[in-house]
Amino acid sequence: MGRESVRAEVRGELGPPAGAVPEADALAGLPAGPGPQAGISPNAAIGADAAEFDVRTDEILVNMGPQHPSTHGVLRLVLRTDGEVVLQATPHIGYLHRCAEKIGENVTPRQWIPYTDRMDYLAGMNMNLGFALAVEKLLQIEVPEKGRHLRVLIAELNRIASHLVAAGTYGLDLGSFTPFMYCFRERERILDLFELVCGARLTYSYITVGGVTADLPPGWLQKCEAFLDQFEPVIDELHVLLTSQAVFIRRTAGIGVLPAETAIQYGCSGPVLRGSGVNWDLRRDGEPIYTRMYEGYRWEVIAQTEGRYPQDRPYPPVPKPAVLGDCWHRFYVRMLEVVQSVGLVRQAIEKYSRAKGPVGEPIKQSQKLPQAEAYLETEAPKGQMGFLVVGDGTPVPRRCRARSSSFCNLSVLSELCRGCLVADVPAILGSLDIVLGEVDR
Repeated sequence: MGRESVRAEVRGELGPPAGAVPEADALAGLPAGPGPQAGISPNAAIGADAAEFDVRTDEILVNMGPQHPSTHGVLRLVLRTDGEVVLQATPHIGYLHRCAEKIGENVTPRQWIPYTDRMDYLAGMNMNLGFALAVEKLLQIEVPEKGRHLRVLIAELNRIASHLVAAGTYGLDLGSFTPFMYCFRERERILDLFELVCGARLTYSYITVGGVTADLPPGWLQKCEAFLDQFEPVIDELHVLLTSQAVFIRRTAGIGVLPAETAIQYGCSGPVLRGSGVNWDLRRDGEPIYTRMYEGYRWEVIAQTEGRYPQDRPYPPVPKPAVLGDCWHRFYVRMLEVVQSVGLVRQAIEKYSRAKGPVGEPIKQSQKLPQAEAYLETEAPKGQMGFLVVGDGTPVPRRCRARSSSFCNLSVLSELCRGCLVADVPAILGSLDIVLGEVDR
């Protein structure tokens, strides 16, 4: 097995072992000089302050997962290490494979909606929306204006809930328990709102092909506005507990740096891509059937462009040790997107209240799909989630495929972990915010 050198600095009077040949003499082919016992300082030839020598250690393979809490699901990482230094990190996936896409080829699109909930189960509304839009593109269906605003409202609320889980569990990965409790307390309030809408708290099946399963119940908008008023001050508390906290900055700033070029080459998307300074968001840059939902909304893509983030409100400053593309910036993008989504929800409430007409009607189970195919990607909380639907003239698709954002974001892990310390692996992995239900399907 190969070996790597770890440089160690030795101070004071500690010298080389008796009989050892100094490196300079060995390279020059000279015999060993007198040792310390002869009264000659071992540091005399290379400086009085320090002596350096190589300590060689065996490479070992360390299994991190699939039961490790910092793997965010049933993920197994095989770390090849030399001491505390990670030489290679290899993800092993497939422990949560459930044949979801093959099931999609044996049921109608409406029957497959519940299976999309179980991909990114922390953002089930966004998964419902992505698949529903793909089928609507195939059928050339357009949802009424009021239904589009309702979809924006629900999808952005779920984006907040997903980012709260990402922030809370990331603090837990790095040894901070309090932010985890704060984030889950606020997420529970969002789930209360979802329960009033569709009766579920995790797997919703609310947004469906053709619209939504039901309109909002009376009084729901007022409860949502009350939540937003209560929630906004909590965001500042989370910035104090994590974003600007000295230990958190030491654990994340300058760690796992992902250059923009590498992020693009690996197909990364979402906050992972924008955290590297790439100004790209499908809500603005996607296909018309998706971007039409956000027409008339005031918002800005969260990415550092020209050396700064959006300045629509006083955000915590970027710490000096932080490097664009590191773990801290990926976390920071999510925190700013929480604020952005709060603004989008407020606008959606206003637009929904003014809109007239229905919110849309789900298609029938017997609806036949044309002999064509449609592929569409949407901006889910973790990145670009794509769905392919191929029809053959029957109500059941001939082919059903999903493109996972977490799968592509996870693929760059080996690049990020090369040369880091073992203790940095949870920080790097947590900054990617993956969910294995979406990776394995």
